[in-house]
Amino acid sequence: MNVDELIAATKAVLGEKAVTEFDEPIQLASGQMSKFFVDGKAGLAAAADLRLACETLHAMVTAAGIDYDAVGGLTLGADHLAVGTALAGDRQWFFVRKEPKGRGTGKQIEGAAVGAGTRVVVVEDVVSTGTSMFKAIDVLVEAGAEVVAACTLLDRGGHAEPLLAERGIPYFAIASHADYGMPPVAGS
Repeated sequence: MNVDELIAATKAVLGEKAVTEFDEPIQLASGQMSKFFVDGKAGLAAAADLRLACETLHAMVTAAGIDYDAVGGLTLGADHLAVGTALAGDRQWFFVRKEPKGRGTGKQIEGAAVGAGTRVVVVEDVVSTGTSMFKAIDVLVEAGAEVVAACTLLDRGGHAEPLLAERGIPYFAIASHADYGMPPVAGS
């Protein structure tokens, strides 16, 4: 499949398996309330669906002419996408802990050795305001990595893209809130 076909197929899977509309609003990770919930982990629990989404993420980045060494993001929203996209692109994966490990090596970045000169793609399953994505980016930049792109399955409000553009980081979202008739979440 070409990139457009991959995107269309992944959007269909997300719409069928990851997007739920409730009768009453529930709280999102951003703290905002919404009747729509997107579960990018349960929605891609089937191996074929995860493979499709990760092949799509890899294809979107490489079709834009971006090369990278490793892919990952803040645990837990990025874990499945990090490993799957690394497999799709024959790259390395990493997870960024919310806080440095309190024992042993004290690492905050697990998996691939990420440091000066490492070109990384940051992934996140669902982006509302981008807080998780930016936390991962800040840790990676502090470690010396070059963030060459950021990706998500679904962008819920369009707030991350201009902030990423200010940092010179290309942004790729397979789907947006509008694809599923969701109102955008408010900015932070």
